[in-house]
Amino acid sequence: MLIGFGLLVGAKSDKFAYRIFNAKGKVVDYQELLKEAKKADIIFFGEMHDNPISHWLELELIKDLYKEKKDKLIVGAEMFERDNQLLLNEYLSKMIRKKDFETEAKLWKNYGTDYAPIVDFAVENHIPFIATSIPRRFAAIVNREGFTGLDSINAAERGMIAPLPIKFRPELECYKKMKEMMGDAGGAHGSENIEKAQALKDATMAHFILKNRMEDQTFLHFNGAYHSDHHQGIVWYVNEYNKKTAYTLNILTISSVEQESVRDLDEKNLDLADYIICIPGDMTKTQVSSFSVSPVPGTTMPGMASDKPLIKVDTLEKTADTTKVEGSEDDE
Repeated sequence: MLIGFGLLVGAKSDKFAYRIFNAKGKVVDYQELLKEAKKADIIFFGEMHDNPISHWLELELIKDLYKEKKDKLIVGAEMFERDNQLLLNEYLSKMIRKKDFETEAKLWKNYGTDYAPIVDFAVENHIPFIATSIPRRFAAIVNREGFTGLDSINAAERGMIAPLPIKFRPELECYKKMKEMMGDAGGAHGSENIEKAQALKDATMAHFILKNRMEDQTFLHFNGAYHSDHHQGIVWYVNEYNKKTAYTLNILTISSVEQESVRDLDEKNLDLADYIICIPGDMTKTQVSSFSVSPVPGTTMPGMASDKPLIKVDTLEKTADTTKVEGSEDDE
């Protein structure tokens, strides 16, 4: 059973693994979050990619939603690119073995510890799993050339990205902040287009969430927190695309943050999402260095690791840090 509020109000000497707050900074328990999640049409779980508490709660949430939703639950994730959907489908249908899927798919370095339990739960319970993210090579094109670079993509491949032209609002805080943080850090990798590449990722994820969700389904989506914080990023694009319909979506957002103390929510973390999971800053990490933003290929944001997640699980332990892997800067 999950740690509840009753345990969180214990002695001051207790060591809390996490604490959940609502948008206004009030302490709530997991059951309240779950109650609201059950009412939602789309749930965005914003994670820190290297945080074990984020990944554990993701697994617990999918388990608890499945108990009630059954075949009305659908799952998707930023961690899988559109050109991996066929492999995902084959694994979900048990056409191919687990080891074959993990050998051939483009998987993040921490797949085995953090995402495999979620995918395997979907496999065992016949839950559709949607790869929502844009193939990295297309984001890299926009990072170098802007949206005009997408003109070079052939018709067949355009089915793996959001419909063109991409609506872009540079005044949105999430993109303004990204551009400010990057400064000249992007260098030859096109820092002036970094926010456009990020918007393309957000738009693509939003497009495939709406394309695959049926009206009576709950769609649980896992993504880096930056993609859905403040109801921007993917959430903004979902709302934009949904304007073409007469359907009102109930969207729930969850974010994950780290603080020195989890007793109270820092002011800077208020209103990040409908629910904020606050985790001690000294929490142990998984295999990827900490960043809640998912930068486009070839860029590193201040205080964050370079986003080079693509590596075969079965060769991970044999791969030195200096080894060139698919999706590295040298490939772009």
